[in-house]
Amino acid sequence: MTQSSFAHRRPAVSLLLCLLLVFAIASLGSIAPPGEWYAGLRKPWFNPPSWVFGPAWTVLYVMIAVATWLLWRAPASAGRTRALRLNAVQLALNAAWTPLFFGLKLPGLAFVEIVLMWVFIAATIRAAWPVRRLAAGLLLPYLAWVTFAATLNGFLWWLN
Repeated sequence: MTQSSFAHRRPAVSLLLCLLLVFAIASLGSIAPPGEWYAGLRKPWFNPPSWVFGPAWTVLYVMIAVATWLLWRAPASAGRTRALRLNAVQLALNAAWTPLFFGLKLPGLAFVEIVLMWVFIAATIRAAWPVRRLAAGLLLPYLAWVTFAATLNGFLWWLN
């Protein structure tokens, strides 16, 4: 059974798999929590309170998982394959940011990485648009949030 036919024959199971995959990636963030180092950093005036990040990322991860699922369910094509590959890269970059920033305490390298992640999210949206517009649309708030997060990362690097 191909991925596409599995996703069509078992839509609830394939959606659950996408949710599990994306939240497994999200859980990597718990390996390197912010901790005392982050608490001691000088922060820009627009730094949101800590409680904002959990709910924001939870909503975004659900949207990313649904977008991934919609792309997986799209008819097999070179465009679909490209969108899914770009999506996989941006997810890998997403998983790498937290350990770089909080774990290794390398805000400069994390900034370079998040800019690269932004590029791959934008490329995923562009590739997904002709395949499944709803999937592309679901990734737009993620791109907006990562734009904000990259700005915040850049300021944290500059201020510290």
